[in-house]
Amino acid sequence: MASRISARIGAISESATLAVDAKAKALKAAGRPVIGFGAGEPDFPTPDYIVEAAVEAARDPKNHRYSPAGGLPELKQAIVAKTKRDSGYEIEASQVLVTNGGKHAVYNAFATLLDPGDEVLLPAPYWTTYPEAIKLAGGVPVEVLADETQNYLVTVEQLEAARTDKTKALLFCSPSNPTGAVDSPEAVAAIGRWALEHDIWVLTDEIYEHLTYGDTKSTSIPVAVPELADRTVVLNGVAKTYAMTGWRVGWMIGPKDVIKAATNLQSHQTSNVSNVAQRAAIAALTGDLSAVDEMKKAFDRRRQTMVKLLNEIPGVECPEPTGAFYAYPSVKGVLGKEINGRTPTTSAELAEIILDDAEVAVVPGEAFGAPGYLRLSYALGDDDLTEGVNRIAKLLS
Repeated sequence: MASRISARIGAISESATLAVDAKAKALKAAGRPVIGFGAGEPDFPTPDYIVEAAVEAARDPKNHRYSPAGGLPELKQAIVAKTKRDSGYEIEASQVLVTNGGKHAVYNAFATLLDPGDEVLLPAPYWTTYPEAIKLAGGVPVEVLADETQNYLVTVEQLEAARTDKTKALLFCSPSNPTGAVDSPEAVAAIGRWALEHDIWVLTDEIYEHLTYGDTKSTSIPVAVPELADRTVVLNGVAKTYAMTGWRVGWMIGPKDVIKAATNLQSHQTSNVSNVAQRAAIAALTGDLSAVDEMKKAFDRRRQTMVKLLNEIPGVECPEPTGAFYAYPSVKGVLGKEINGRTPTTSAELAEIILDDAEVAVVPGEAFGAPGYLRLSYALGDDDLTEGVNRIAKLLS
């Protein structure tokens, strides 16, 4: 009997991070004191001036109508100015497509660039959506694993070893979700030069560009290697920087022919992004970064607390993340040991035990192409963070 669901859609895995978050929220709603480290979502409200801009926009009848599928011209101009201000990358409005969140930009980029059988080099650990978007576009994800011994940063040598005559693109994400690792300017330039030499497209996800700590700074690959700009697509959005995950405004920046093609695709997919959300995004991008700096201070404090507490747990090894808001500890030293009568052999089984017995939700490394690890977001309140990690420590010690 033929399947009721297409093979293409049936092959998609559920978003593991959203699934863990949903399970934690359901348990909490049922009265259990679950602490969730699952979702990558700032716990701060969207800054007031952005919300006020949205309220004003909602009252204006011009925002009650269709607008250009590729984005409001004013928002495109704000993205042009913001990109120059924040990363030093000079672009034109015709190189911008406004999308329904960062995920939509990821999907549009792969759908626009890939033909069936094209290979995409995917440094692992990777964000759960990347391989699914690649496969939906007919591409083949080729995982390149960088473990904790190299601080989760992939090397040119590893990429070269994975390259074949079918390699079309590289997915590059720095600061990284899920590891929080940030490539040095030298490493970004070296990877960019390698991609240029081999005529490989680079899709660079810069959604966490502002969330770096200490002396660490994020480097935009087309700025490090300007000649690569014609084969680079930059993915970004307002979600993480401005605590706007629910507003669903992202964008892709690329060569004009790619953006024109992706805009054609979007004109049939979704038409325009919500006008009210776009007006809010304009306020975010044209305002100063003081609200962002306040959030970053809190994330930095929580980052240091979480890493310290995790590294005190026997069998757990957690490199210090220098970007984003995730810790990504190795739990290989815990696997195979009995915990409350159960013996986990995988990080997925360990995550299940932690949820059942400690009432703490974490995402296992299997979701990110790297079994043997857990991802914990530190974008939650200080008290919950400390309590949650202490519960894990008590369970595993």
